[in-house]
Amino acid sequence: MATLRNVTLEAWMKEHGYSSNSLAEAVNSAVGDLTGRVGGLDGSSVRDWKAGRVRWPKSATRVALEKVTGLPATALGFVPRGRAPSSGAAASQEDPVERRRFLAAGSALAAAAATPAVGSGRRVGTSDVVRLQRRFTEIIASDHRHGGRLGIEQKAAALADEALALTNSGSASQRVRAHVYACAAAFRSSAMWASIDGRRYDDAMVHMREAQALAELAADPAIKFRIWSHAGTLYRHMGRPGEAMAANDVARSICITRRDPLFASLGLARQAAIHGVAGNLTAARRSFAQAQDAMDRADPGANRPVWMTSFYDQAELDSLALTGYLALGGHETAEAHAHRCLAALRPHMQRSRAIATTRLACAQLGQGDTGPAVTTAMSVPADAAVHHPRVARMLRNFHIRIHAMAPNSPTTRMWNEYAHTTWKESV
Repeated sequence: MATLRNVTLEAWMKEHGYSSNSLAEAVNSAVGDLTGRVGGLDGSSVRDWKAGRVRWPKSATRVALEKVTGLPATALGFVPRGRAPSSGAAASQEDPVERRRFLAAGSALAAAAATPAVGSGRRVGTSDVVRLQRRFTEIIASDHRHGGRLGIEQKAAALADEALALTNSGSASQRVRAHVYACAAAFRSSAMWASIDGRRYDDAMVHMREAQALAELAADPAIKFRIWSHAGTLYRHMGRPGEAMAANDVARSICITRRDPLFASLGLARQAAIHGVAGNLTAARRSFAQAQDAMDRADPGANRPVWMTSFYDQAELDSLALTGYLALGGHETAEAHAHRCLAALRPHMQRSRAIATTRLACAQLGQGDTGPAVTTAMSVPADAAVHHPRVARMLRNFHIRIHAMAPNSPTTRMWNEYAHTTWKESV
């Protein structure tokens, strides 16, 4: 009997902008998250799925694929062993066990599923969506002011749960329901970002998986891009450039990057920063140049999500270049990008200013300019120096390095006095 093509999987890949190779890379990365060892799939493996030659992948691969797509394997057209495919296409009918497993994938989804729908005629409408979007704007503003705080993470996660509860509080049109799921995904992705910024990486992983599932329910390419782009940043901060690149490639493969050069620019700029962590100077330079070209082509007046318009601009591109060149040891180039970033940062980007200022100090110290480096480091706001985990960590590394370079210099003694006063302890 001839094999039946998995047209369900093919349709999903086309809708979400995946090639056989990019889907294989994303699943391999997810296998690594689950097992500690990156998977060994390639484009031909995915082509076997699409052709129906492999109707039921191995268990680890299935779980990883479900993590990437946010859907059970049966909903992607795969057929469990011993079950015949339905006529006309590979089976896409979801069985009850798989559906329950999908709904239990994240605690937020499970909580929403457990909330009984209200039959009182309550109608969820556009005003509810507007209210959620207003709360999301507040989360974004808090992040730009403070960043990384546990309170921001917890508030964003609670608002994601609130949005999910709304879906079960009454009836809604398909369009409104999709918008509510998009709001839930946005809140969860902000919780994920706060965890990353606060170096709470295990928590970020949990938020990431729930955000990915919610984004699939929303079918919103912009929020999918945000989540996968954040995933790339998460792995970069964890020192896992291979997985960072794979996740960022998923973000860059989403259709919105082909429609809007600004999304393409952000994906390329983050790719360049990953190349920096990986030590690939040539690739980093090329990606930064491509990111700049895409930004120059972007329409500044285009309609975009608030999370995008509130942070990604020339200053952020230079901030990512600062990050990449600092990792590569290109301290002079990093300093130039730092000055450009700080000159262009908008007033509300207080967290970004603290991070860029700290990195500028590190770039100056890398060139042996201890005096300017200490002056710059001391200009970092005390609140960020003490309470922002990434800033505090960089400044403590700065402390170690300046003691190694000039342990008895007047500049180092001045730094010691400042550090002791700021951190309220001997350092």
